[in-house]
Amino acid sequence: MNFVIGIDIGTSGLKSIVVNKKGEVVDSHSISYKTEHPQSGYSEMDPNIWYKATLDSLNHLLSKFDKETISGISFSGQMHGLVVVDEDGKSIRPAILWNDTRTSQEVEDIKQAIGIETLLKHTQNTVLEGFTLPKLMWLKAHEPENYNKIHKFMLPKDYVVYKLTGNIYTEPSDAAGTIMYNIKSEKWSKEILNQLNIDSKICPDVIASHDRSGTLTKDIKEKLNIDWEINVYQGGADNACGALGSGITDETKQLVSIGTSGVALSIENSANYENDGNMHYFSHCVPNQKYVMGVTLSAGYSLEWLKQLIEPSEDFNTFLQDISKSKLGSNGLMYTPYLLGERTPYNDASIRGSFIGLDANTTQLDMKRSVLEGITYSINESIEIMRSKDIDIKEIVSIGGSAKNAEWLQIQADVFNVPITTRTEEQGPAYGAAMLAAMGEQWFNSFNDMNETWINYREHVSPISSHTESYEKLFNIYKLIYTATQPITKGLTQFK
Repeated sequence: MNFVIGIDIGTSGLKSIVVNKKGEVVDSHSISYKTEHPQSGYSEMDPNIWYKATLDSLNHLLSKFDKETISGISFSGQMHGLVVVDEDGKSIRPAILWNDTRTSQEVEDIKQAIGIETLLKHTQNTVLEGFTLPKLMWLKAHEPENYNKIHKFMLPKDYVVYKLTGNIYTEPSDAAGTIMYNIKSEKWSKEILNQLNIDSKICPDVIASHDRSGTLTKDIKEKLNIDWEINVYQGGADNACGALGSGITDETKQLVSIGTSGVALSIENSANYENDGNMHYFSHCVPNQKYVMGVTLSAGYSLEWLKQLIEPSEDFNTFLQDISKSKLGSNGLMYTPYLLGERTPYNDASIRGSFIGLDANTTQLDMKRSVLEGITYSINESIEIMRSKDIDIKEIVSIGGSAKNAEWLQIQADVFNVPITTRTEEQGPAYGAAMLAAMGEQWFNSFNDMNETWINYREHVSPISSHTESYEKLFNIYKLIYTATQPITKGLTQFK
């Protein structure tokens, strides 16, 4: 039997899986790494850490399989990160990651130079600190000696693909997240690049997500101790791959993914759709498809933060095992997950989180549940916007950490007021990457054919009407907190 490998290059670790033609995951390997924070608001990583982790994972997996049975590899990667290389292909400086917020001034400069209307016209998105474009402009302003060395910029997964094949490409789903790419024409935006005096030559060529980037180089095959050809396919952005791996390839289902950040995503293929900037509008890793997406910056990160404060040695299952003992509404406690600012719908890098309603009867369980509820309320703000745009939210596929906890799944069903479904083979974006490799290997004629064979669902959680009514009231209270606390948290920044 033949196999493909899907590799997800995440923020805190790399996950690789081996998948057979039936869509079954037959092996996996994970490696953790740490992000560097050299200054407040900075988030960086040496991109060679991803490359080394990829080699280590491939060495681990390839040694277990017969010669030539693994024929293809593809990738999923964290979005928006900036990797820059010189003419020799060497990394010039550490990658600046998606959750880096140093670029507030550059965001304002871009808005002044181009204008929001022009950005929306040419990229269908506004500009935010996390995106690639302001990172490039920050480099130009603060590290001109490094900027002037740039031969090409890449996204995180693209750098690893380059190291494996020697070829520099990107693909539509990651290109869209740079805010330099026109997702309607599927080309780099000459208008944006010219107005900001960015040489288009530093932009990588764009190929389809399931297109072959090349094969493993001779040097890489020696490092992996193999003597046969393995095709490498370009892959996709993590959210696009997470959607593909969950069967989200048309408008019948939506996605909620909770990892470090949280995402609500729905396919939107209308030819006349024009984004107003409240949501993101990106290219899918499925050809000719687009999606709208809202983001909560500190979703699973909020839970990790609380766990480190209360019980750092516990695993998440143990940490949340008695959560049902705190009743709906967390005993009057509410949490806003603004630890790193907030993306949708506020686009505010300076807002900070809060617990509202603490009293002498508040317990640790109330705090845990309020974090789960607060994350879910935040994602519901994105879903509320989707509904206002006439997107029919029919059924949500939940993946990530929230899909592993029964109480949290019920909270999602009740807050979103829609049935929640989970995947039988829930492997996150790595599974979508494997699907791209399988399509590249021509195992299927279409993505729809592959969905019918590979995508299965196991759990359906329905909303409880009495819970939904209570959560609707609580959600309306939640939406008041941002406006009330924004000037307070802004005032507190002078004391940091």
